[in-house]
Amino acid sequence: MNEKMIAKLEILAESAKYDISCASSGTSRSNKHKGIGNASSCGICHSFTADGRCVSLLKIMLTNYCMFDCAYCINRQSNDIPRAGFTPKELADLTIEFYRRNYIEGLFISSGIVRSPDHTMEKMIRVVKILRNEYHFNGYIHMKAIPGASNELITEAGLLVDRMSVNLEIATEKNLKLLAPDKDHQSIYQPMRHIQQNLLENIEDRKKIKSTPKFVPAGQSTQVIIGATDETDNQILQLTAKLYKRPSMKRVYYSGFIPVNSYDSRLPVVQEVPRVRENRLYQADWLLRFYGFDVNEIVNEQYPDLDLTVDPKLAWAIRNPQCFPVDVNRDSYQKILRVPGIGVKSAKMIVLARRHRKLNLEALKRIGVVLKRAQFFIVCHEMKTFKLLESSAEYIRLSLQEPPLLEAKNLNMPQQLVMGW
Repeated sequence: MNEKMIAKLEILAESAKYDISCASSGTSRSNKHKGIGNASSCGICHSFTADGRCVSLLKIMLTNYCMFDCAYCINRQSNDIPRAGFTPKELADLTIEFYRRNYIEGLFISSGIVRSPDHTMEKMIRVVKILRNEYHFNGYIHMKAIPGASNELITEAGLLVDRMSVNLEIATEKNLKLLAPDKDHQSIYQPMRHIQQNLLENIEDRKKIKSTPKFVPAGQSTQVIIGATDETDNQILQLTAKLYKRPSMKRVYYSGFIPVNSYDSRLPVVQEVPRVRENRLYQADWLLRFYGFDVNEIVNEQYPDLDLTVDPKLAWAIRNPQCFPVDVNRDSYQKILRVPGIGVKSAKMIVLARRHRKLNLEALKRIGVVLKRAQFFIVCHEMKTFKLLESSAEYIRLSLQEPPLLEAKNLNMPQQLVMGW
């Protein structure tokens, strides 16, 4: 690799690092006809799989030139930064050389918008065509669709890549127009809807003709920036809940605002958005996707923002004492799943294990239940009292935070509650 290519790589890899909507593949693409590589449904982008493997993507932009001037973006038109661009052939060659050296397992490609959305999309598709048709590359490819690109180009790209993402960036139309006057939600939702429609049609076509090429088999994802504008967690999660009703939407990513353009008066004067808020949104997202929670149970007009001191599941449990205690030996899987300290795997094991014996605290501990949390919300065999009745909401909240915080408060709680079981 010559010095010119190395310089381009450094600039364009740096420009791509703020897009986080590519953390996992979620699809398998087998190697056929002696092609190069394959795609695994395990994680991507420096994720660790269940068997301990670390897998990664070449995360890069085709070019960081851009005709848009979004306030939050490092690649905005008005920024005086080093600019570069690959030709489709250069980027395809770079991807293959990195793959052959075992540096990467796939490609995440995005781009600044040059000339027009269609022109940019055509160049990105050309990269993928070279990889698929000339190099017979079967590895994982994630493409960031360009808002405003034609439906025909979205369809063409979807038949070549594994996943596509169209980033919403800002949760409300008003604030999006404030920070990105060249964008609007209509231009973002339009390719999202087209991807979904094509995906559903493709599923039906494949039922009739199995040889029909798959359309974005790993679905689509999106990203929302947190903290650049004044949206509450309620507004963000209400949007998330609506997006997950779309069958093609696999993940919503939450990116804490990073002030890369601190000179812009439209942006908040912050050093960095608290990472704990980003983490709480991911936890709430998990409750929506896997735990059967409705968004209004987690956030609503009365509680517009997530509690940063405890996780959303525990916060809900403290606010709703009427839902407890849960009897782990009698109650349904859905009720058990809502107990803090009990996850999906543990809840399933509880339902299976109680068929053979009555479960006590020792059995729950062996199953993997986090009793430090769960003890306040359950009853089980040999358990004499229900702790929630003997404990205040304040005590539960503080006892599940850092120990120094609990010691700083003189709560005068009964000794057996302080010591645990």
